[in-house]
Amino acid sequence: MKPLHRRRFLHLAAGAAALPALSRFAWAQTYPAQPVRIIVGFGPGGVSDILARLIGQWLSERFDRPFIVDNRPGGGTNIATETVARAPADGYTLLWLTSSNAINATLYEKLNFDFIRDIAPVASIVLVPSVMAVNSQFPTKTVPEFIAYAKANPGKINMGAAGPGSSTHIFGELFKMMAGVDLVPVQYRSSAPVLTDLMAGQVQVTFGPLGASIEYIKTGRLRALAVTEATRSETLPDVPTVGEFVPGYEASLWQGIGAPKNTPPEIVDRLNKEINAALADPRIKARLADLGSTPFAQSPGDFARLIASDTEKWGKVIRAANIKAE
Repeated sequence: MKPLHRRRFLHLAAGAAALPALSRFAWAQTYPAQPVRIIVGFGPGGVSDILARLIGQWLSERFDRPFIVDNRPGGGTNIATETVARAPADGYTLLWLTSSNAINATLYEKLNFDFIRDIAPVASIVLVPSVMAVNSQFPTKTVPEFIAYAKANPGKINMGAAGPGSSTHIFGELFKMMAGVDLVPVQYRSSAPVLTDLMAGQVQVTFGPLGASIEYIKTGRLRALAVTEATRSETLPDVPTVGEFVPGYEASLWQGIGAPKNTPPEIVDRLNKEINAALADPRIKARLADLGSTPFAQSPGDFARLIASDTEKWGKVIRAANIKAE
């Protein structure tokens, strides 16, 4: 090839190679050009659904396009996850993510998708504090007292959980392993009957979402021994963390948004920016506090690292405790 022709060829080739990137950037700049669906793996009315609608409304106003919540309950959120994993990677089908996704990766032996591989994290949104709570008549008032009592009464303390592999279950299993105590899991279909039986003394301890039990704690019907996060809760500032007595213990519930793998990074970044703006807005922060949640803004990369870390962490607990999905 002659030098002149070669230079012209290379110039044209370089221009052609740049076209996909340019068109993708232009596409991202006009996104969204149509309604966007947020697939939620829970039914209407629950905390996840309310949070998704809150963020969806914010995004609708910011983008001037509808962001519509599409509830797809069932399969422990796996139906919703598979729906998004198989959707086009164009930013028009998003997934409401929760810690359940990281847990399910190990809890379910056969899934038609790989959560880590098939879902791209977009934005973390909230942390949902959890609390280690006992009946107000239970004869321990601190975590060290509880551990001493449990060791003196192995297999005699019932631990209420909202089903095998639920956060209330695996948070308790992690405590059992790290504190060296023998608690007996008693499984329920949801958190509400766990709290009912905890107040009645049918079970003696649970590791559940703070938002569900906070009123019972404030009225003295339940006693909060510790929160499960790495830092104390603003809602219960005088209640210590489990980690203050069991070094290294930390168990967090998070919620966020994901998209199908290969969704253009320009779209992911735009969504992340707008969601983080929502989490800094005083009105949104106040509403999140009403729902017992704490704003939790991260970059897509940081959120991806959290998801990978939690998937590995809870996988170890599930295998060690031999937990099976029902």
